[in-house]
Amino acid sequence: MRTFAAYPVIMAIKTVVEHLGVAEAKASLSQLIDRVARGERFVINRRGRPVLGLVPPAEASLANASPAGLASIVGALADWDALSEVVDEIYAARLNAQDRPVPDLG
Repeated sequence: MRTFAAYPVIMAIKTVVEHLGVAEAKASLSQLIDRVARGERFVINRRGRPVLGLVPPAEASLANASPAGLASIVGALADWDALSEVVDEIYAARLNAQDRPVPDLG
């Protein structure tokens, strides 16, 4: 089994987290998955900066994650009762739209 050149860090919940470089994590991903399944935690660093945490699924809280970008408005659109009517109006307006005349550049 490959040993990791890790730097232990003590977190607030008094657990040891190992820091690994991207190349080291990539080379031993299967072993890391097995160790995370047993409850260990890892932080993957890129160029010395933490970029990724490997934690057991029970600790990965996606329920509290806020959606970003276009996904952030999906909930607002779901509550809009007149959405289908507005979309139908937009499509109807586009079907009746005419091209603008070509400008005279000469």
